[in-house]
Amino acid sequence: MRKLKSIFLLMLMAIVPLQSIAAEEESKELDIPEIVLEHLADAYEWHIASYQGKHLSIPLPIIVRSENTGEWHFCTAHSLPESFYFDQEHHGKIYEKMPDGTAVRPLDLSITKSVAQIWIVVIVLIVVFLSCAQWYKKHDEKSEAPGGFVGFMEMFVMMIHDDLIKSSIGEKHYKPYAPYLLTVFFFIFTTNIIGLIPIFPGGANVTGNINITFFLALCTMLAINLFGNKEYWKDIFWPEVPLFLKAYPVPIMPVIELFGVFTKPFALMIRLFANMMAGHAVILSFTCVIFLGWSMGVGFGLGLNAFSIIMLLFMNMLEVLVAFVQAYVFTMLSAVFIGLAHKEHEE
Repeated sequence: MRKLKSIFLLMLMAIVPLQSIAAEEESKELDIPEIVLEHLADAYEWHIASYQGKHLSIPLPIIVRSENTGEWHFCTAHSLPESFYFDQEHHGKIYEKMPDGTAVRPLDLSITKSVAQIWIVVIVLIVVFLSCAQWYKKHDEKSEAPGGFVGFMEMFVMMIHDDLIKSSIGEKHYKPYAPYLLTVFFFIFTTNIIGLIPIFPGGANVTGNINITFFLALCTMLAINLFGNKEYWKDIFWPEVPLFLKAYPVPIMPVIELFGVFTKPFALMIRLFANMMAGHAVILSFTCVIFLGWSMGVGFGLGLNAFSIIMLLFMNMLEVLVAFVQAYVFTMLSAVFIGLAHKEHEE
């Protein structure tokens, strides 16, 4: 019962950052797609809540280099130099007005909401694993089994290490890749879970940002192709197929296999990005339905409120499962692809 109350309170807290919608949209039609996309996009400040037209937010450091003068500017969204502005047509990114009237994208090294969320996740992971490491320093794990949170984390790590990484790559080759794959799994899983928390320090759509999933997929692609053995490259450029398929008159199979080198990480990138962005979008849409119902009248408001709250509870519980599944699938496919790059020669 206490767990249900906690979940219900979190659902109500999720509405707090959007409560300004009701006041702002009284005089115009509620544009749910625009509201959802705005909350999914990255930002130069961390919005907490709005009340009666006033916004409570945490300003984040903006670091940009002027393309006109070459100078670096350190500021916040409220103290941006006159030559810079936020271009809403390009998802609110910073652009610079040049003397000839054109607009260019300056070198932008700002700490955005997604970047800040990543550092929060890093701090959480460091605290969790260093606290577990302290237990092993003070105890003999061969004669004493850890309990409580440390025991849970050991079970979690060994499940991913033994049942996923070791079995997918193979006992002879898995060790060099285990640290990377464990890091990827716990980074994605922790990021997904913290992203479901509707208030600060959660709520950022990090794994729903294609730049983040692109970088994770790129790391996996490098791990596959930089350390693949000769059998892996032989199967790409000279596979075990009839000669006319791999050499004459057109090397069909080598072209297809070489194309697969890029499609595998691309599939990893799109799968994680699409699933996490879709989950956040659905949750935000059901939240907006509450305000849409009240704008249509008390009767619609009561009915849609009950429907929206039930669906919000269901979607948030489903997203907790999806947070684990997506981290598991990304790590599993990465391990499988790495294992295929280390397969032994078959006579």
